[in-house]
Amino acid sequence: MRTLSLPLALTARISPVVVLAAAGWALTSPAATPAAEKESAPRSAEKSPSGESTAAVSKQYAAAPAPCGSIAAATLKSLVPGAKTAGKEIPSTDTALRRTCSWNALKGYDYRWLDVSFEITESADAAAKSYKDNISEKSGGGAVPGVGDAGYSVVNLTTEDKQQTREGVVIVQASNALVTVTYNGSDFESKKAPSTDEINKGAIKAAKEAVAALESGQKA
Repeated sequence: MRTLSLPLALTARISPVVVLAAAGWALTSPAATPAAEKESAPRSAEKSPSGESTAAVSKQYAAAPAPCGSIAAATLKSLVPGAKTAGKEIPSTDTALRRTCSWNALKGYDYRWLDVSFEITESADAAAKSYKDNISEKSGGGAVPGVGDAGYSVVNLTTEDKQQTREGVVIVQASNALVTVTYNGSDFESKKAPSTDEINKGAIKAAKEAVAALESGQKA
């Protein structure tokens, strides 16, 4: 039976609690391949009786939804073959405002990892600022139309010990909430990574389902 030696970076990633606790909420993917061509138009700010915009104080979502229930079982089986669909929620200091779930599995020589995170901010303006700050650190990606108020996707390829890993990150702002999806994969036999298209489409599919779960959940 062949012994599988995992590169150090990927071995560490198989322990989601350790990795995410150390990484916090920082996104780890540098600049990469654009994901879409056109950014969706933001929703119009609500107007008060006096005619003034209330966007700065708008707070549509009161709490983060359960992240491990935000992705359909069929999607999880497709994106992370061999993973338990229940996922593993990462401990948070405030689960009302910030929640993350992880799924990862090694099936044969193919490894896949998926994270879905929700963050609730004080207002739509605060979420928009955080969204812009996050995507400004990830140039080279592209807008994802038709999801939330604004969506962005970026894909990155890294190589360590001759092993390739391709990772996609999708960030979505929906009113006062931020949804972040991280999806990556490797083939430990060929040492090649999945295609950019596969990772990008997988990350966007998961992000759309996560946003739908947010929209159908508890609201302020």
